[in-house]
Amino acid sequence: MAETKRPAAASKPAAVRPAAKPTAKPANTKAAAPRAVAKAQPSKGTTDNAKSKVKSDMNDFKAQATDTVRAAATKGKDRATEAVGSISKLIRDSAGTIDDNVGKQYGDYARSAADMVEGFASKMDAKDVDVLAEDARQFVRRSPAVAIGAAAAIGFVLARLVRSGGKDA
Repeated sequence: MAETKRPAAASKPAAVRPAAKPTAKPANTKAAAPRAVAKAQPSKGTTDNAKSKVKSDMNDFKAQATDTVRAAATKGKDRATEAVGSISKLIRDSAGTIDDNVGKQYGDYARSAADMVEGFASKMDAKDVDVLAEDARQFVRRSPAVAIGAAAAIGFVLARLVRSGGKDA
C-alpha cells in the first residue's frame, strides 16, 4: 500500500498577546493614601473655630428668640391687664343699673366683684412676665384639673370672640 503523505499541518503561530502596559505604581502606595485623606480633612484648629462659631451663632439666636418671646409676653400681659381693667370698669358701671333694677344689695355685690377684678388687674400689672409664668406653673402643679378646665373655658371664650370679631369686619 502506498503510503499517502499527509500534508504537514501548518504550525500555528503562537497567540500573540499584546504587550502589557507598564503599571507604574508609586513606590510607597500606603503612605500616599493617608496623606491625601489628611489633606481633605480640615485642621483641628479650623474645626474648633467652626464649632465655636456655630455655638456662638446658636447662643445669639437663643438670646434673640428669648427677647422676642419676652417682648410678646409683656405685650400680651399688658393687653390682658387692660382687658381685665375694662371688665372691672364694666362691672362697676353696671352696679348702678343693678341697684335700680334688682336692689342695692346686689349692686353692692357687683361693686365688690369689680373691686376684686380691679385688684387682680393691678396685681397682674405689677408682676414681671417671668414671675407670672412661674406662678402659672405652680398653679398647674397644685391643681391640674382646675388648670385644664380654666384653659378649656378660656379657649372657648377666645374662640367666640374671634368668631364674633370676624363678622363685624
